[in-house]
Amino acid sequence: MTKSSASSTSTTWTGLVPVDDTALAVTDTGGPGTPVVYLNGQFATEGYWRRVIAELGAGWRHITYDERARGRKSKRSADYSFEAAVRDVHAVLAARGVDRAVLVGWSYGAVVAAHWANRNPERTIGTVLVDGAFPHDWLDEAMAQRIRKMFRRMNLFMPLLRPTGLTPRMNAEQMADSNIELGELSRERELGPVLDSITVPVRYVVASGTSLGSRGDEQETIRASLDAVTARNPHIQIAAKVASNHGAILKKDFEAVAKAVREVAVLKARD
Repeated sequence: MTKSSASSTSTTWTGLVPVDDTALAVTDTGGPGTPVVYLNGQFATEGYWRRVIAELGAGWRHITYDERARGRKSKRSADYSFEAAVRDVHAVLAARGVDRAVLVGWSYGAVVAAHWANRNPERTIGTVLVDGAFPHDWLDEAMAQRIRKMFRRMNLFMPLLRPTGLTPRMNAEQMADSNIELGELSRERELGPVLDSITVPVRYVVASGTSLGSRGDEQETIRASLDAVTARNPHIQIAAKVASNHGAILKKDFEAVAKAVREVAVLKARD
């Protein structure tokens, strides 16, 4: 574990946090500001959040980490399940001594954040869900086969990128299984009740256009499921519908994400 000075008022900590059979690479900027924990896309890394973090600035305590076998430093595991991802949030918060935080999740991380907020309202200041956590039945057997085929094809070149941290140290079957599990968890009967039960401020930042593996208007159809969610739960609102697509939203529309973080923090402070 290492420490390095970030500024005269705070110290950035970087190191490995043990959990289960693995360890996660974590960065914590420290300081007295409101903690914000960033939950990555399914196979993304903590570096994706740098523009959002810069936009929010040093007045916040930013905690990022790479999930199991993601990035260059997080270790492999025998368990890449969704429940393991939720346990990892617990492990990181406990290791950094954080009692309550704003959770910001993109894509897969949005589903993790939604479940965390539902299960731990007393520890959640607010949640920002970035183009993810849409309760829609998009997974069927044909889609599952498309997913497996896509990851088999990607596995031809992914080993070349693994040393850079740009692709996870998981095989094609493990990545496909994770994506299919996400589809199962995203079904309306599964995710809908989770969202309906959330009692803290939630703001969605929604992208436009396609995502990896989607075709035509599939992704927009999935996003339309939010209309029923916001009608049922007054704690949940759409903060912004932005022009960028799923993969580019953190790069191009970081200002909208940062604005939503500020909004949920202020709303919770008023309670």
